[in-house]
Amino acid sequence: MRLLNFMHRNSKVDRERVHSSQNEGIQPRQSQVSNLSPITRRRIQRFKSIKRGYYSLWILAFAIYLSFFAELLMNSRALAVRFEGAWYFPTFHFYSGRAFGEDYESEANYRELKKKFEVSGHNYVLLPPIPYNPYENDFALQGNPPYAPDSRHLLGTDSSGRDVLVRLFYGFRIAIIFAILLTVSGYFIGTVIGAVMGYFGGWVDLLTQRAIEIWSTMPFLYLCIIIASIFEPTFMILLGILLLFSWINMTYYIRTEVYREKAKDYAVAAKSMGAGHLRIIMRHLLPNSLVPLVSYFPFSVVGGIYSLTALDFLGYGLPPPTPSWGDLLNQGLENAMNAPWITAATFTALVVTLLLITFIGEAVREAFDPRQFSRYK
Repeated sequence: MRLLNFMHRNSKVDRERVHSSQNEGIQPRQSQVSNLSPITRRRIQRFKSIKRGYYSLWILAFAIYLSFFAELLMNSRALAVRFEGAWYFPTFHFYSGRAFGEDYESEANYRELKKKFEVSGHNYVLLPPIPYNPYENDFALQGNPPYAPDSRHLLGTDSSGRDVLVRLFYGFRIAIIFAILLTVSGYFIGTVIGAVMGYFGGWVDLLTQRAIEIWSTMPFLYLCIIIASIFEPTFMILLGILLLFSWINMTYYIRTEVYREKAKDYAVAAKSMGAGHLRIIMRHLLPNSLVPLVSYFPFSVVGGIYSLTALDFLGYGLPPPTPSWGDLLNQGLENAMNAPWITAATFTALVVTLLLITFIGEAVREAFDPRQFSRYK
């Protein structure tokens, strides 16, 4: 009897141990479900701890977000018009003056229309916070432009009577979109070429390096002058010109990373298991070689903004009257004595934007520094 009781107790204990071990084996698997690797989470936390870069990212993201709604914030067209019981939305549609009881066929002057409706009290016009567009010449003030800052134009006007604040805001959107597109396109080309160079090596690497060296010696500014003299430099043409050279630096970084990673055990094991070249590059080597790309991305955006501003300043950039910071700097230089607000406003906007991006770049580079997380405790 004692023997049977002892065996019963032991079997019960064994069943409890098996049940608890099964639960313990399942629980870690459920808690470890995540889309981010531990090192990625630690890098994100490290980036958040660098307050200067973290807050700069939020400020810049908010400014970019607002820039996509520039037509709703700064525009000579009304957001909404209520006339004779009907609603109109001029931001998205052209309406002549006759649509609102005026005697002209050109586009309605919504600022004057608002004054008229306020007197009559029957109809209503809702204008944007700043009721001017970046191409509009305002000659309503006394004297010749540029006009000094006042209640109508918070940062004054340029030499053509166009609102400086509005042109700065629209110019920011053009510059940031241009720089991001240039950086992404250049990084894509540089990553592909650098990965091929680093993976295959040998004569492929040698011949490609010689070709890049020859291509990089071409005079960039002269090429821009020649193309600008033949074609009108539009947004896409300028993007294509700068893209011809923007991929070169990233090519060398990716080449070095891939060349180092392909000699490690995981890459050799993948190759010995029969994985193809494309699979090894895309699934194994590139994901472990993108730290330079992430780290240098913000600084490349800064370079794109610099390049576009410099070309606009020299007269080889976007054609007038496209709002651009380079054009405003050029006008500020020409009117340095009688309109210092043009240079001051543009220089301040340029410096603040570049500082924000630089702070973000420094934080990203420090967060993705492999020496920070080389060991786990």
